[in-house]
Amino acid sequence: MSRTGARAVVAGGGILGTWHALELVEAGFTVEHLEAEAAPNGASVRNFGLVWVSGRRSGAELDAALRARRRWEDIGAAVPGVGFRPAGSLTVACTADEREVMDAFARHPDAATRAVSVLEPDEVRAHNPAVRGDIHGALYCAHDAVVEPRRALGALRAHLTARAPDRYRFHPGCRIVAAEPRALVDRSGTRWEADLAVVATGASYDQLPGTDPQAARLRRVRLQMFETAPFTARLTTSLADADTLRYYPAYEVAPLARLGDQDAVAADHHLQLLLVQRPDGGLTIGDTHAYEEPFDFALCEDPTRELLARAGRILGVELPPVWRRWEGVYAQCTDGAVCLREEIRPGVWMLTGPGGRGMTCAPAIAADTLAAAGVAT
Repeated sequence: MSRTGARAVVAGGGILGTWHALELVEAGFTVEHLEAEAAPNGASVRNFGLVWVSGRRSGAELDAALRARRRWEDIGAAVPGVGFRPAGSLTVACTADEREVMDAFARHPDAATRAVSVLEPDEVRAHNPAVRGDIHGALYCAHDAVVEPRRALGALRAHLTARAPDRYRFHPGCRIVAAEPRALVDRSGTRWEADLAVVATGASYDQLPGTDPQAARLRRVRLQMFETAPFTARLTTSLADADTLRYYPAYEVAPLARLGDQDAVAADHHLQLLLVQRPDGGLTIGDTHAYEEPFDFALCEDPTRELLARAGRILGVELPPVWRRWEGVYAQCTDGAVCLREEIRPGVWMLTGPGGRGMTCAPAIAADTLAAAGVAT
């Protein structure tokens, strides 16, 4: 596709849409970036900010995560406001059985590709002195990293505006209601014509007419998370517990049956512990998963208490009080694909469904869309 005078329109101000806008601007396009709300407020700002290579499935998903990790590091150097930190992660074993499962996974051929190794308890504390609980070791992944989800989108838009003020414009409050060949139509009737259009509307994937076949490949997932008041100790890595081994597809090759059954609260809420410290010291902790709609509108206290207890056991201290709680809903492909990417009209590409991979893989997903559309980068 020729880029001389080329125009693009991107619908969706979340991480997928924003990365597509970034790649298109860098490819020479003039980009109109549309967001349905006054500001993006979906899953892209309600997550941990984890760039999570360790849990990705071997093959295309792991390749995308590794490519995206390199891109995040590059943009983190150019745009400090995204808050990129190559912190690594520790997935902590609290029992001997959990340690055995981690040992087995670390012997898998992909462990070196993921920069994963097993650490003894003293080595864990050397990597992250805040871990003071009674533990049996941990999986350490040097490739895992963190960005700041509440800041990253704004920082990337500011970067685009400063870099290409004549070729990038952001339009909040602009909801798309129809897709036509090489054009999108918003609810005011404005027709946004372009050489290339991207529709990245996240969990609202079934609100665009004519996308029922794509929606049939997707589901929504609801999660609950919370954040504490500032924690006095500084965490040098992100943290996870062994229940993440049940959730992330990388660990399917491990002998997960040795973990035994989850307790009732964890099983009811499809719970795992993930923990990231924010720059102000607060701890973002989660999360749960609900897969059946309609979702409950209420935030439940049982998983909050369970997650606080787990985090406290690993850190060996009582945690600060919870300051805020929230829910999020994201779209996930039901066939295990990294995302749904389909040309739904000539020149109009629909992108959604990365599930929990969105923050991690968005840079690679965007690059692959440009390649699929014939845009050289």
